[in-house]
Amino acid sequence: MRSILAVLPLLLLAGCSSYRADLEQVKAVPGDRLLAYQQPVDGSGQIVVNRDLGMLGGGCYVAVLVDRQVAARIGVGEVATFQVPAGARVVGIAADEQDETLCGKGRLRRERAVQVAAGESYRFRIVSENKEGFAIRPDQP
Repeated sequence: MRSILAVLPLLLLAGCSSYRADLEQVKAVPGDRLLAYQQPVDGSGQIVVNRDLGMLGGGCYVAVLVDRQVAARIGVGEVATFQVPAGARVVGIAADEQDETLCGKGRLRRERAVQVAAGESYRFRIVSENKEGFAIRPDQP
């Protein structure tokens, strides 16, 4: 009985980490939450950001940043595509300031640098983990 009580909290915490959604579960971010970088420009590349499924932060949107500008508000199991000029770009996530709940009041800022080449596509994945909270990582399809 004691061993069950010792292991149960660990199992519950492990269940809070996010996991990659199957392709049939992924939905596009609705147009009203796509805020920038939607029009292709000459010599542009694509940045694709996918958010995992999971309970941790599941009721909250996360702001996706491109060059430190809010480009979208992304929910669990959603994907957004951005058309960005070629060159050095900064892709990141932050607390969604438009969210009026506690989710929008938190501190969150994670960023990654990416060198975008014209005609190329770069994929990132938003994960949530028990120890580190939210993170944005390069993703391979």
